[in-house]
Formats: sequence, C-alpha cells, structure tokens
Amino acid sequence: MTHVPTLEGAKVGVIVPAYRVARQIENVIRGIPSWIETIIVVEDKSPDDTAERVEKLADPRVVLIRHAENQGVGGAMRSGFREALKRKLDVIVKMDGDDQMDPVHLAHFVEPLLDGDADVTKGNRYHSPTSLAAMPKVRIIGNAGLTFMVKAASGYWANFDPANGYIAFRRELLERMQIDRLPSRYFFESGLLIELGILRAVVRDVPIDARYGDEHSSLSIPRTLFGFPPRLFAGLVKRVFWRYFVYDFSAVSIFVLLGLPMLLFGVGLGVYLWYDYAAQGINAPPGMVMFAAMPIILGFQMLLQAVVLDVTGVPKFPVCEPLRETARAEKEARSHSRGVA
Repeated sequence: MTHVPTLEGAKVGVIVPAYRVARQIENVIRGIPSWIETIIVVEDKSPDDTAERVEKLADPRVVLIRHAENQGVGGAMRSGFREALKRKLDVIVKMDGDDQMDPVHLAHFVEPLLDGDADVTKGNRYHSPTSLAAMPKVRIIGNAGLTFMVKAASGYWANFDPANGYIAFRRELLERMQIDRLPSRYFFESGLLIELGILRAVVRDVPIDARYGDEHSSLSIPRTLFGFPPRLFAGLVKRVFWRYFVYDFSAVSIFVLLGLPMLLFGVGLGVYLWYDYAAQGINAPPGMVMFAAMPIILGFQMLLQAVVLDVTGVPKFPVCEPLRETARAEKEARSHSRGVA
C-alpha cells in the first residue's frame, strides 16, 4: 500500500518536463497520487503528440505549459519552477515524463522537507546490488566518471548519483535561487547541485530502485567525461569564491590563498629550471631542486587540507523551517533544551 504523508495544509506539486514521451506520459500522470495538488507538465516543443495526450486526460490537477521552441530539461524546469512559485506550492518534485521514476517513492521525498530535516531530497539508485543490476552498464560507467567531479564542484561529498533527476525542493529555497541562470540542457542536474552548494542547502539522498523501459540511454560517455569537466571546474571556482570568500572567510580561504600560488609558483619554477639546465646539458644543483620542490609540497599540502575541511563542512542544518506543526514543535523543544543545557 502506498504511504500517504500527513501534509497539515502544505501544498505539494510535481513538475514533469516532457519531450518525446507520448507513449509514457499518460502512465506518469495517472500514477501520481491524489494527495499531489498540482501537476505541471512542460511540453518542450516535442515533435510527437505528447501535449495532446496530456490534454485528453482531463485531470483537473494538470497545468500544461507548451514551449514554442525546445529549451532542454533545464529550460523546461525553469518554466515549471516559475509556475510553481506563482502557485505558492510548498514542496515541488521533479519527475521525468519517461516513466522511469516510480511515484511510490514520492512520500519519501516529501516528508523530510515537511519536517525540516532537509531542504532538498534527491534519488539515489546506488544503494543495493539489486538496484545496480537493473541499470544499463553505460549509465553505471557514465555516472562513475561523473560522480567525483560533481562532488568536488558542488561540495556535496556525502551524496551520490548526481545525474539522478528525481528530486524535490522547498519553495523557500527556490525563491533564493536565480532560476533563470540554471543550465538549460544536459548539465542541469549538476549545475543545480552547484547552486545548492553555494546556498548551503541540506541535500538528503532517498534510496530508489532503478526503473527502465525499452528505451535506449541517451547518455554519452565521451560527452560526460570530456564535456563536463570544464563546466564543473568553472562551477567549483564559483562555489569556492562565493562560499569561502564572499559568504564566509575561514581556514579554507587561507589555505587556498596561500596554497594555490605556492603550488603554481613551484610548478612554474620547476619547469623553467628543468628546461634551463637541460638546455645547458648539466644537472640542476640539489639546492635549486629543493627551491622548486618546497613550494610544490607546501602548496599541495595546504590545498589538500582545504579539501579535507570542505569535505567535513558539508551542510548539516537546513535553511528552511519545518512545515508540519509537530516537527516544528519538536525542533523548538530541542533548541530550548540545548539552550538550557
């Protein structure tokens, strides 16, 4: 039996980006439980009859948005976010239109947000051998190469399965984000995590089972391994700048300010000395070797310490307050008891 959460007046909506999903979209909408108040379907200039099939369902909860041109999953989600904010939905869940996201898990995504235990909940298929066995090998390989890079760029070192698009948000968090600046296409999920990392939102993984039909994966391993790194590196620089130099200044800031110049200086000097002495056909004196090696060693150690502090500094306290009165009362009681102690 599907679990139904106690909403206590909270409004929950689902955004469904829809492109080339005419065969699946009806099952997706029919499968969304009745306690979901609004279903926002964003038809992203699909060449099939996806929009017509949505209209034929005549579900009063459905709001259909049709794009005049294809904008990718990120563009569809931006339109959905704007509609959700306009309707003042308290919790917004993203479910793809390809019927790969089982609605039976919806309550597990929503409840931590209602209780104020997290700001965002995200699906994680990497939780059991059974779930992994159901995943196409190309997805496992692509995600393995992507995961570490996204962890470093976003700062969510404890979260896995970054490419998973089954994700839920609190409205207050979306109101703090620059929605129009989110990536438009395949980089959407990774770019979103980077933005959440800048906001220090608490992201909790929700174990889900992999669920696939007969469609082929559109994931390109070369694009993932070679196209993502430049954008993820730019995201890392952006997060470090805002997190450690604008919103805060900590030991990480000092280690980065000292360690990075030292490392670059040592590497540059080492390359120059190697070329100079090689051109002369003589060995470099030990003193010159150490003169180049020391800043490399010290700079690397400082940057390594910065990484360690970043890993241990994963956000632990949600930005958003609980929506359910019972959870809010428990949180206030815990805060009071800590204050008395």
